[in-house]
Amino acid sequence: MDKIRIIGGVPLEGTIRISGAKNAALPLMCAALLTEKPFTLTNVPYLADIVTMTKLLMQHGVEMSMTDAHARQTMGGITLGRTLVLDASNIFNKTAPYEIVRKMRASVLVLGPLLARFGEARVSLPGGCAIGTRPIDLHLKALEQMGADIELDQGYIVAKAPKGLHGAEIYFNMVSVGATENIVMAATLAQGTTVLRNAACEPEIVDLVQCLRGMGANIHGEGTPTLTIHGVPTLGSVFHHVMADRIEAGSFLACVALAGGDVTLTHAPVDAMLPVLEKAREAGVVLHTPNHQTLRITSQGKLEPVDIITQPHPAFPTDMQAQFMAMMLLTSGTSTITETIFENRFMHVPELMRMGANIQLKDRLAIVKGVPKLNGAEVMATDLRASISLAIAALATPEETVIHRIYHLDRGYENLEAKLSACGADIVRMK
Repeated sequence: MDKIRIIGGVPLEGTIRISGAKNAALPLMCAALLTEKPFTLTNVPYLADIVTMTKLLMQHGVEMSMTDAHARQTMGGITLGRTLVLDASNIFNKTAPYEIVRKMRASVLVLGPLLARFGEARVSLPGGCAIGTRPIDLHLKALEQMGADIELDQGYIVAKAPKGLHGAEIYFNMVSVGATENIVMAATLAQGTTVLRNAACEPEIVDLVQCLRGMGANIHGEGTPTLTIHGVPTLGSVFHHVMADRIEAGSFLACVALAGGDVTLTHAPVDAMLPVLEKAREAGVVLHTPNHQTLRITSQGKLEPVDIITQPHPAFPTDMQAQFMAMMLLTSGTSTITETIFENRFMHVPELMRMGANIQLKDRLAIVKGVPKLNGAEVMATDLRASISLAIAALATPEETVIHRIYHLDRGYENLEAKLSACGADIVRMK
C-alpha cells in the first residue's frame, strides 16, 4: 500500500494549476444517464473517485472515451484539459452493485437519473468516507413525493416509477448537496413542475444546473435555496467544462499559509472561494486576486488564530475544516473550530497530535492551541480531507513525516506530489 514521505520546513515557491472539481465532475457524469445523446465533459480530473464512477457507469452500459491524461486543448481562451465523452444510449443494466457503490457515496447519484429516464433503479446503499451517518432518507422521501415506489431490500434501494415521475413541492428539512443533485436530475424528466425548497446552494450544484440547462432542461434558481424545475420529455447532447476545484485550491492555500512562501494558483475558482479567502486573510495570509481565475498566496508561516464554524454554502465549507485546523497548529493563540455538518469529522485530530499538536475536542468543537513547533511522525489518513491536513502539517516541519493509507488522498487530489514538488517541497510517494 502506497504512502507519502514529506520533509518540510522549506517555503513553497512557484505556480500550481488547479484541476477540475471532483465534487462537480461526479454528479455531472451521472447526468449522462439522462440522455441517449453524446455527453462531453472537459476539465475532468483523473482521480480514484472518477475511476470508480467510470466503472459504475460502464457496468450500466455507458460507453466512454477519454483523452490522454496530459492532453491540453483550448477553445475560446479556456484550457479544456482532459475530455471525457459518455454515451448512455444503450443502457442494459439498472442495478448499481454493492461492490462499486460501497467505495464512494456519490454513487447514489445514479438513482435519480435512472429512475427518471427508465422508470426503475436498484442501487446499493452507499459507502465512502466514514465521517458520519449522512442518511439518504432525503433522497428517498423526495422521490416518493414525485411518485416513486421505493423499498429497501437486502441493502439495496429498489425504486420503481413505471408511469414516470411527476412534479412535486419538496422541502428538505436539512440542507443536502447530494439530495439536491439527485432530485434536480430526476425532476428534469418528470411530468410537470418540481419546486425544491431549502436546496443546497453550492457552486457545484450551479455547475450541474448549467450543464443540465445546456442539455435542454428548464431550471431556474440555481445558487439560491429555491430551485424550480419544469420537466421536459427528453434531454439532448451537451459540451460542458467542469468547474475548477475550490477545495483543492483552498488546500494549496493552506499549504502555503503554514509552510510559508509565494505561490500562484491558476485556473482557480476565486469567486467560489470567498468564505475561505476571508478566513485566510483574517489569519494573516496575503492574497492577491488579479482576476477571477488567479490567486497569489504569500505567507511568512506566522499565522493568527481564527474561529471557524462550518456551514452550508455560502458559509465556510466543511471540506476545508481539516485544512484550516492544520493551519492553526503553529499560531501564538487559540483557535476554535465548530463542525456543524458531520458528527464524526475530527478523526484527523489524533494523528495531528502525534505530530505535536495541542487540540482538545468537546463534541463538535475543536479547541486548537498553537504550539512552537511540530514534529515529524508516522501518521495515518482516515478520510479524504483528513489526509491533506496531515500533508499540510508535514510541510511545516523539517523532520520526516510518513503518511499511510493515502488511497484516501488519491480520491480527491490529482498529482499532489508533482504539484507540491514543482514548488520546492520534498515529497515522494513510496511503496
